[in-house]
Amino acid sequence: MTRTRFQTFDDPSHRKGPERVAALRAALREAGIDGFVVPRADEHQSEYVPANAERLAWLTGFTGSAGTAVILADSAALMVDGRYTIQAPEQVDPGVVTVVPLAESTAEAWIGRTLRRGAVLGYDPWLHTPDGVARLERAAAKAGASVKALSENPVDAVWAGRPKPPSGRVIAHPLDFAGETASDKIARIRVELEAGQCDALVISDPHNLAWAFNLRGGDVGHTPLALGYAILPREGRPRLFLVSHDVTEEALAALAPVADIASRDDFEPALGELAGKRVRLDAATGAAALKERVATVGGTPDFGPDPITAMKAVKNAAEIAGARAAHRRDGASVVRFLAWLDGQSHVTEVAAVEALEDFRADGGDLRDVSFPTISGSGPNGAIVHYRVTRATDRRAEPGELFLIDSGAQYPDGTTDITRTVAVGAPSAEMRDRYTRVLRGHVAISRAVFPKGTTGAQIDTLARLPLWEAGLDFDHGTGHGVGAFLSVHEGPQRIAKTGTVALEAGMILSNEPGYYRAGGYGIRIENLVLVEPREVPGGERPVLGFETLTLAPYDRRLIVPEMLSPAERAWIDAYHAHVRDVLEPDLDPETRAWLERATAAL
Repeated sequence: MTRTRFQTFDDPSHRKGPERVAALRAALREAGIDGFVVPRADEHQSEYVPANAERLAWLTGFTGSAGTAVILADSAALMVDGRYTIQAPEQVDPGVVTVVPLAESTAEAWIGRTLRRGAVLGYDPWLHTPDGVARLERAAAKAGASVKALSENPVDAVWAGRPKPPSGRVIAHPLDFAGETASDKIARIRVELEAGQCDALVISDPHNLAWAFNLRGGDVGHTPLALGYAILPREGRPRLFLVSHDVTEEALAALAPVADIASRDDFEPALGELAGKRVRLDAATGAAALKERVATVGGTPDFGPDPITAMKAVKNAAEIAGARAAHRRDGASVVRFLAWLDGQSHVTEVAAVEALEDFRADGGDLRDVSFPTISGSGPNGAIVHYRVTRATDRRAEPGELFLIDSGAQYPDGTTDITRTVAVGAPSAEMRDRYTRVLRGHVAISRAVFPKGTTGAQIDTLARLPLWEAGLDFDHGTGHGVGAFLSVHEGPQRIAKTGTVALEAGMILSNEPGYYRAGGYGIRIENLVLVEPREVPGGERPVLGFETLTLAPYDRRLIVPEMLSPAERAWIDAYHAHVRDVLEPDLDPETRAWLERATAAL
């Protein structure tokens, strides 16, 4: 029987880009607008958005998770970060839209240089935060122009066949996995509201809504979200305003003691009840339109951090236990895949994605992949967020590297792992670069640091072995990870921009890399849990990392002579741990492969 797959391999064509941009320009002329900003965003600033919010992809062909296009009457640009500087030019018609790396120019800087004096630049106030709008205003003012909030998105007006809003099933997240009741979470949130002298919180982040009310949904791919909003007053019953009407009886019963449920259509009228109240709006996900609505009804918008974000980041005992269980199950599936991959002589990128998903499905409890699997052979591996399609699918050839970055959603946890493997005999340069990346990865794994240390302070550890050779990578070293929620969760991160102090209970990725454009890519990723550490004679509380991910590194790519005794010992100990934990869950043939793959260096 053929089962439904979570990942598809459609080819996002830009062949219709010229006519779609032309249609948008015609709509703008009719409205008396000189340009329009098209971010890759929905009204919640989500990473994964429903199909009806994929405006940037529909308009330009670019399918990355971050980017901003500015369409003017006679020019257009797409700004992308370092993850997409190779992908975007391959997807976008250069005759219509110019791809601009963020390292060269932000959208605001481009607007300031390009917008003509007196022009009016339109934007959708539901797709920008107030801070984002303020940046657009400053950029336009620099050009002697202005910006205007549009009541209707002009892309939607010209998007023939635009998908309907999602309506996935909304389910209860069991207490065995959540570890804390919704009523206890609400009480904690109210303490924070009182401390901030706020009368109510508008929850605009669906991840926070899911966590606070112990719900999960199916409105978007890869993250189990129920899209919508909630109004949580300091006193009185919270109200949830969900896009989907498919709420299970179990979820209704779980919510009944703590909150009321309404339709998303009832949300904006309900904001009228906030007249005279100080309302906390999330600075990260609260739309500019939301601020305007609250102010219009007589409320006082108070933009700042949603207190749920920090609470959600620190996992409780049940969530940690779930993460460990999910990683053991996922690790067994990944090892089966790696053993299978090692035996293939003509594997393609698509075949690898499908095989890995099959192994995970057979491992049990798979709900979705946590993001589209990045399966890149040879030069495709150098595209940091490469997404294979039927059109780009290629076979791995001897002497190449194969990079596969993947993850899964299980009811007890979310996983994310990257392994880079040799196909045939790797070159000396490949082994050198791999070992440098591995040394940085191990440095993060072994780090012990004082409480209060930020991700930015730790990020350097992963880069030092590359810096020594004049090398680096253009993405962060690690992102936060949710508990059966987003695989990319804030506020914690290991990156140059990681200003949040790491706390015990946070889960992050550890994924340094190296990329030779047109040649190969290397990335090694495990998920790690921040935990307290005891240091004999230490004078300050310290933290360290427990590695959750369970899968071997490719020993063929490691140059042992480049490792210090401590690095070598850590790798051997990690491999022994992987073997001890996973062997009972493996068949004899895979167990024998794992024995070889985890042999001491």
